[in-house]
Amino acid sequence: MSKALVAYFSASGITKKLACSLATAIGADLFEIEPEQKYTDEDLDWQNHHSRSSVEMNDRSSRPAIVSKVLDMSQYDVVFVGFPVWWYREPSIIDTFAESYDFSGKTIVPFATSGSSGIGDSGKNIGELAKGAKVVEGKRFSSSTSAVVLKEWAQEYL
Repeated sequence: MSKALVAYFSASGITKKLACSLATAIGADLFEIEPEQKYTDEDLDWQNHHSRSSVEMNDRSSRPAIVSKVLDMSQYDVVFVGFPVWWYREPSIIDTFAESYDFSGKTIVPFATSGSSGIGDSGKNIGELAKGAKVVEGKRFSSSTSAVVLKEWAQEYL
């Protein structure tokens, strides 16, 4: 069995809940992709074109800083990367994470939470940034997805 990491960014707590459930279900390590500057409710107002999240998502070169790093990424074979869907793709902080490590020879499996939006081109986007990794398409889950369903899905990559 491959050694796995579940790394996630969660703005509201929904993705965190799913990531914790997945990590427990598959016996993986857990890592929070935590922004140096926390997101406020005003920052997350997608209807305000001047909100921090709107500005970041409209600038494909935006790379929000992350508080800490995974100490030894080399120990993992599979990295599940979780995030909420923002503007039909991964948030910019996920791009920061994808560019921060040598993922050569690793499999990256994106998973997302969203009320209705699909995961879009997130897998392709992450694949362009995580050099040397095999990045699969990934999947969007609802907040009520059970640990059993998550484990069944994840087994394909372990």
